Amino acid sequence: MSSFRPKLWSVAGGALVIAAGGLAACSDQAAETEPAVASTPAAASGEGEGEGGEAGAASAYDAVDEASRVALRLAHLKGFFLVARAAAPVEGEDAAAALAGQGMLEVYDPAKADYDSAGVNEALLREAAQTGSPSALEAAIGELDRAARGAGGDPAQVVKGMVTISAGLYALVVIDGFVDPIEYQHALGAAMAAKSVADHEASLIPVRDELADFVELWPQVTAPEAVAEAPAPGLVQAQASRVELALSGL
Repeated sequence: MSSFRPKLWSVAGGALVIAAGGLAACSDQAAETEPAVASTPAAASGEGEGEGGEAGAASAYDAVDEASRVALRLAHLKGFFLVARAAAPVEGEDAAAALAGQGMLEVYDPAKADYDSAGVNEALLREAAQTGSPSALEAAIGELDRAARGAGGDPAQVVKGMVTISAGLYALVVIDGFVDPIEYQHALGAAMAAKSVADHEASLIPVRDELADFVELWPQVTAPEAVAEAPAPGLVQAQASRVELALSGL
């Protein structure tokens, strides 16, 4: 694994800042969880279906066929860069770098071999995660798009997987009267990635309106501090179900 270390911050109010200890723990847990998606009996049986967080991601990966898994990994990582790009004008480049860096630690590093097999230029991703600059983020997103065009797989399965990941993450956003600003943005990034796949795939035109409505549930890129201003988890899950229903009709 690379010695790369992204910028790390701590949470203050509604701004995105990531505490080094919390991020390291999250990364360690992701490193333990992600490989199990393809290898453990629990993952093979779909255990964790409908749960939030990493269990939701595991069920999403388990639900796609093997030919679509690399495409799903590319979309999953792209979500972090998409939300970083959206956050940069509002929260600054350091916050954007932190978001992109989390994607590298939690999604890229545990499955680096898959990204290598897709021919992803790691240096472009690392640059974006180090600087958070608009040009570096655009280059990283463009690189993931380029790799996705050659990855194959079923785009409908990828969209469904990303919506599952998004809704699973959002289930952890509003808890005990508190809005988690980090999970809020991660869930938004996953939703944006799902929409991006459909926007680039003509066969998914019938799903685009439902996906647009899904992304629009997030009122802003920075999490609102008041629970009443954040979408209820039930609304997010209900719209995710509408997307899945639209996909099933294709």
